[in-house]
Amino acid sequence: MSTIARVEGSALTGVWAAVVGQEPLVGTLKPAIDGARRWLAGRDSSAMTHAWLLTGPPGSGRSVAARAFTAALECGESGCGQCDQCREVLAGSHPDVTVVDTAGLSIGVDDVRSLVLKAAMSPTRGRWSVVIVEDADRLTDQAGDAMLKSLEEPAPHTVWMLCAPTTDDVLVTIRSRCRQVSLRTPPAAAVAALLERQGIDGGLAAFAARASQGHIGRARALARDEGARARRREVMELPQRLTDPGACLRAAANVHEAATEDAEAAAAPLEERERAGHRDEWGTGTRGIKVRGEQGALSDLKRMQKARRTRLLRDAVDRALLDLLSFYRDVLALQLGSDENLVNEEHLKAVSELARRTDPALTLRRVDAVLACRTVMDEHNVAPLLALEQAFLRLRTQ
Repeated sequence: MSTIARVEGSALTGVWAAVVGQEPLVGTLKPAIDGARRWLAGRDSSAMTHAWLLTGPPGSGRSVAARAFTAALECGESGCGQCDQCREVLAGSHPDVTVVDTAGLSIGVDDVRSLVLKAAMSPTRGRWSVVIVEDADRLTDQAGDAMLKSLEEPAPHTVWMLCAPTTDDVLVTIRSRCRQVSLRTPPAAAVAALLERQGIDGGLAAFAARASQGHIGRARALARDEGARARRREVMELPQRLTDPGACLRAAANVHEAATEDAEAAAAPLEERERAGHRDEWGTGTRGIKVRGEQGALSDLKRMQKARRTRLLRDAVDRALLDLLSFYRDVLALQLGSDENLVNEEHLKAVSELARRTDPALTLRRVDAVLACRTVMDEHNVAPLLALEQAFLRLRTQ
């Protein structure tokens, strides 16, 4: 029996065990892995796809699926999960697999040129040389142009795997040269089952899976971090507090401050390691020694770190907005008499009260206000605090 997976309705096995709730995707990839093996054996020259685009909503596990797919390609048993090839790919230590996890806000042309050089090399130990780009939606136009030829005419044993939220987020010239596969939002039951396998209490796992709305990373944070749960509770209390302009501005400042603290907590250890690496590389720990080019490299590092902090801050604000959006979604569900399960069952009293006092048209306007806040930050580069202030003033309780 193949070790690839047992599809819909059964637990995934082998390298696919961490690919949560994506049985349809695995069912699509299995024939591709079989085709790759036939291609290596010289039996079918048309069976191999050298460029893939994996799309799916945030938290659906795009990069996890890409790593599992890569491990299955490298494995002699199509993804057993036990051999050295599988373990090294999943651990991020395989010499023939390059993973680009975006540190800043974009992937530039210099980054891609170095990837193209790596992609042209033959594998040293595995069957394939694989390049995984976790945030292909952050490729600049120039970077995309630099990647095109490698996608069009890849080296025989090279595979590109690009990940993005949607196909529309990727340059059209890039996506037209890739085979596209999609991930779905993982079902809450599948996310809860994963958390329970990782030692989380069943009740807490169910809450985290429901509250995260299928975002696996967010579910883990809610299950493991009381601070994350406390911050979410504060966001859920906002609709009752937005009673006047002053309260709206204070709420915006509080959300921004909490997001800044989250960004700081995530960025600080990374930056410390990067500064230590810079000192080791340039020998700047030796008193009196000045190396030509060191200051330029340090400036580049600082710019990259600043860009990453900006992204982390926006991501943290966006998490709060998504939580707030789920509250108004529940309000609207009650107002329309929907039998859909509520995301925020533990806040049923507050949700019910707001549903009773307002009408669906007003709730929809509030939903639009939250969505507009996300848009102006993402597409128009509006400062998060200003975007929050504008949104919260529009959310003011009548």
